[in-house]
Amino acid sequence: MVASGAETRQRLLQAAELLFIERGYEALSLRQVTARADANLAAVNYHFGSKEAMLQELLSRRLDRLNEERLRLLDICEASGKPADYETILGVLFVPALQLSRSAEGGPAFLRLLGRVYSDASPFIRDYLQSHYRPIFERFFEAFARALPDTPRSELGLRLHFALKALSGVLATDDMDDLLAELSMGQPLGDAELLARLVALVSPALVAPLGNPRQVELIEQLIRQERAIATC
Repeated sequence: MVASGAETRQRLLQAAELLFIERGYEALSLRQVTARADANLAAVNYHFGSKEAMLQELLSRRLDRLNEERLRLLDICEASGKPADYETILGVLFVPALQLSRSAEGGPAFLRLLGRVYSDASPFIRDYLQSHYRPIFERFFEAFARALPDTPRSELGLRLHFALKALSGVLATDDMDDLLAELSMGQPLGDAELLARLVALVSPALVAPLGNPRQVELIEQLIRQERAIATC
């Protein structure tokens, strides 16, 4: 009976994870979870008590280890006393995530789960991340601030939000094998090369000039052309 209960609990968590990845928190229902897990609502109440408690356990089990690995790697990179550069810090975010996705503990759905977690707009998910991982967010923000000292903190916050939100959206919706195949562009690449390409794609969001005069001029020209077309 103990083994059966543990198996049921695991099936419920696995079903909840897959449904959360597919539909997000707000669209996920306990009936969907129990149907996919071949269980009943009484089992959810017995093992977790509520949908919220079940998702909290799921997120803790999946994210705690990841963030521990990220902090450990960041400590190593900063051990010399010098600020790590922004590309290294991006790598610190990506490397443990990819490694976990290749392990039995993480599994192939791990990166899609991360993408869903960080792109889900549900107040419950946002509040959970803030309450449980705020010190980690602040630690990485300060690391990026030291790496990019000429970037105002408010602008850095915008850049990080945009870069990581965009990346999360890709991870949440794309099959990871397809995404890695696109990054490799048909070439046989190891993890280091793949992640270096990912860093290269995300990096401009952190350092490219915002609205320089040439960009503003180009957009103003397009606006004038669009207005001219609209009045014809």
